[in-house]
Amino acid sequence: MPDHKMLRVSATVLFLGVLISAVAGMFHPGRENANDHLAAFSEYASSHHWTAIHLGQFAGMAVIVAGLVVLFFALDVHSGAPAWAGRFGAVSAVVALALYGVLQGVDGVALKQAVDAWAKAPEAEKAARFASAETIRWLEWAIRSYQSFMLGLALILFATMIGWTARAPRPIGYLMGLSGLAYFVQGWVLGSEGFSPANQAPTVLAVILVLAWSIWFVVISWKEPVETRPTRASGRP
Repeated sequence: MPDHKMLRVSATVLFLGVLISAVAGMFHPGRENANDHLAAFSEYASSHHWTAIHLGQFAGMAVIVAGLVVLFFALDVHSGAPAWAGRFGAVSAVVALALYGVLQGVDGVALKQAVDAWAKAPEAEKAARFASAETIRWLEWAIRSYQSFMLGLALILFATMIGWTARAPRPIGYLMGLSGLAYFVQGWVLGSEGFSPANQAPTVLAVILVLAWSIWFVVISWKEPVETRPTRASGRP
């Protein structure tokens, strides 16, 4: 049987991570087309909270991954294919977090420094500075692409574990699996086209699905009965 107390912890931590990520993302500059580098870099250079925003996004992802790791232990599956799916899911989630840390270092620190240097450079140096910023941007595409693949894989593996064992409601597992597939599509588009309009649909779909299953999971987990152990009377052996 699953550990209902740990399921509550996992659901709560997952929802908290999604909430932190959503709040941080709300402050991310996004008026300009991200693939229009001239316009986007000008917007980024004028942002005074760029690094703090990306630190918040990293914190949100770290909390989400912590929730997934707790979920692995909460489901308490020790043998067979579902156990291996959970193990590989937990490893994939940790790898996704490591990639996200690199991503936020590239995007939140290196790219910001590059666009600031471009914006302040004398006219004779602007072309070279702009080229440097674009190189960092393309590196961001690459890391974000593979991070999306690994996060999607983690979600699909956990969804498989839930669907196979029914130790959490199967519909939550189905939504989790669909969100993983959306991240896979996002990873492919990012790797081939960057932040093109084609990336909007899988990104929005992934966000909606993650919000849906995380909210559902936290509500259901707090409605489930929690196993309690009988306690001995005070003073008795």
